[in-house]
Amino acid sequence: MREVLLTDGRALTQADLNRSGALPVEIMTSAEAIVDDVRQRGDAAVRDYCNKFDGACPASFRVPQELIDEAPSMVDPEFLRALTRARDQIRAFHEKEREESWFTTRPDGTILGVKVTPVASAAVYVPGGRAQYPSTVLMDTIPAKVAGVPRVVMVTPPQKDGSLSAYTLAAAKLAGVDEVYAVGGAQAVAALAYGAGFIPKVDKLVGPGNAYVAAAKRMAYGTLDIDMVAGPSEVLVIADESADPKYVAADLLSQAEHDRLASSVLLTTSQGLATRVDAEIIRQTSYLGRSEIIAASLRDFGCAIVCRDLKQAAELANEVAPEHLEIVTEDPRSLLPDIQNAGAVFLGAWSPEPLGDYLAGPDHVLPTSGTARFFSPLSVDSFLKTMS
Repeated sequence: MREVLLTDGRALTQADLNRSGALPVEIMTSAEAIVDDVRQRGDAAVRDYCNKFDGACPASFRVPQELIDEAPSMVDPEFLRALTRARDQIRAFHEKEREESWFTTRPDGTILGVKVTPVASAAVYVPGGRAQYPSTVLMDTIPAKVAGVPRVVMVTPPQKDGSLSAYTLAAAKLAGVDEVYAVGGAQAVAALAYGAGFIPKVDKLVGPGNAYVAAAKRMAYGTLDIDMVAGPSEVLVIADESADPKYVAADLLSQAEHDRLASSVLLTTSQGLATRVDAEIIRQTSYLGRSEIIAASLRDFGCAIVCRDLKQAAELANEVAPEHLEIVTEDPRSLLPDIQNAGAVFLGAWSPEPLGDYLAGPDHVLPTSGTARFFSPLSVDSFLKTMS
């Protein structure tokens, strides 16, 4: 990993980490053309882009309900048990986020209050190009269902043969998705925003996607609501000399293997730990299947910074405002009051980031690229609106 050296008093910047929330102009331009075309030509434009980008376009974008109903019986039983447990724990967590309407009466008899209602319809975008993401189906859908959204639809790109993964459909069934459509990309976002014949438009769109999906979501905002414009995934680990370098390296690698743009950052008070973690990264990478992706990610967006103390580490973490923040120190809870900006915080050596991504219960749709300074994770509140 790179070492970023900070002169006394100089703050860590996103430039040090090669991070930027800005989408490339060429991607914005291409996405704008797709969105405008779908807005004008509807279903025909969506089909043209599906054939162009996915190499497949099903006769009907709507996935038959019987295929969704059958999907749980088509997957590995052990996977289904794990998915069911994850669903139950995610739902239990989000149930605690429910917000209720309230009313109050002043002494003069005036009645004031807030009525809380869910949006009428929401869509969850689930990537499906390079890999399958059943966990994202759960994380996107369950808070909407807990909020009481009456119509939740899922869009996801088809595979080359035009089909959808049984694992993704099984997750849709368990989460309670109402409609599934085999369509992805900027064209799917445009269809959800403006309607395209085969799908009625929705009020809210959530979920991660590639840069073209992010660009289309940014353009559609205002016609519908969105959760956030998500960038590449990232983890920041604060560790002291008590941390096990094997665990720290594994947690950094779990993010680096996502894709070449993922960011893995270590802030530590121990030069010796930084050296040992670097050696562990080299050792563990040697037997991982995505070593080329890991190498590119760590070369371009990974770094280790030796801090003078944990207070400085917390200050730097707040500047970065990472998607995932791990605190692997002798007393991790004592540092939590100093943390102001992070999507999700994992306390202690036995709280690895993948636990939160898949099973623990909190949502894994989190702000990236420093936007944790003003954005929050996806929650039940994301699907509610209030009337005063």
